Amino acid sequence: MNRINVPHVGAPDPERETSPIIDEFDESADVIKQQQPGEPVCLFNGKSYQHGSQVCSGDVLLRCDYGAWVKMGSCDPDNP
Repeated sequence: MNRINVPHVGAPDPERETSPIIDEFDESADVIKQQQPGEPVCLFNGKSYQHGSQVCSGDVLLRCDYGAWVKMGSCDPDNP
C-alpha cells in the first residue's frame, strides 16, 4: 500500500497530551475550536506540530487547525 509523505504518528496515547480530533464537517467543530482559541500548534502524543501541519494517525489524515486536529480523509492515496 502506498502512503502519502507526512509523519505517521500512530494512535493517540491516553498517557500523553493530544489536541482534540474532530471531523471536518462535525457540527461540534466550531465549539471545539473555540475552546482552543487561535492556538499556534497542535499536540499529538506530547509532540507539537505547527498550524497547517499534516500527520497520519493510522490511515486517517489529520491537519492542525489552530489547536485542533481536523480529519481530512485517508492517508492511503489509493483509497481516499
